[in-house]
Amino acid sequence: MSRLLFLVIFIASTLSSVVSAQQPGYNSGSAGESSVVTTPEQLRRVAPPATDLTPQQLEDQADSLRAQKAFADSLDYYREAIKKKPSAALYNKAGIAELLLLRYDDAKKDFERSIKAEPSYAEAYNNLGVAYYSKHNLKKAIKYYSEAIKHRDESASFHSNLGTALFSRKEFDKASQQYMRALELDPDIFERQSRTGISMQLSSPQDRAHYSYVVAKMFAARGDTEHCLLYLKKAMEEGYPVASKFNHEAGFEKVKKDPRIIGLLNSQPVSLPN
Repeated sequence: MSRLLFLVIFIASTLSSVVSAQQPGYNSGSAGESSVVTTPEQLRRVAPPATDLTPQQLEDQADSLRAQKAFADSLDYYREAIKKKPSAALYNKAGIAELLLLRYDDAKKDFERSIKAEPSYAEAYNNLGVAYYSKHNLKKAIKYYSEAIKHRDESASFHSNLGTALFSRKEFDKASQQYMRALELDPDIFERQSRTGISMQLSSPQDRAHYSYVVAKMFAARGDTEHCLLYLKKAMEEGYPVASKFNHEAGFEKVKKDPRIIGLLNSQPVSLPN
């Protein structure tokens, strides 16, 4: 799978992340669309917005078009609504449409306008972080994810996004803290993200394998054997030396005696140290 597709998947999910990023559904005001790669024939599907539509009608139509993955059309309607009645929410939605069209620089400008219009708008900070992450600027991504959390700490997706950016910088302990906070806020956060490929934005197969192992350890600490087993299997399938690491790390005490865990560990040869 190409790096470009990895980024598209991330933006699309957090972006629950993927892009991305609180509750599922396009009305949340965050980048939470399903995975899609745009092609030229997808860019225009409907007539340009009529001049007699109200700002609310334009926004509603834009939301509907975005849900249909007609992102360029939705952007036309958001732009027309902004002309008539600009707002932080509209700039943020226009930025999401730009993100989904892979126009990262234009998306950043829209999120910055959203923040200027409403300095406490948490979703715009988060989505600006997504735009910077998509451009591989981890320092700024972390800055804006952190700012989003400052304005709304109770968003599991914000913490998950920050965790992934930290993970990409190999700051595993800090990343784990953010993942744990995300799990506290939303016990299903990793299940939803797993369905849309949240680990795909990580830079290498080794990072993705390590990510699965870290998530398994978090579920183990909660005594959730089912999910721990699921993520241990993923880590092993992705090449992580689970059998070599498992018994030497704290965090798995609550699940160590489960026969399914024991059987899984016995199925993977123990790597010898170099």
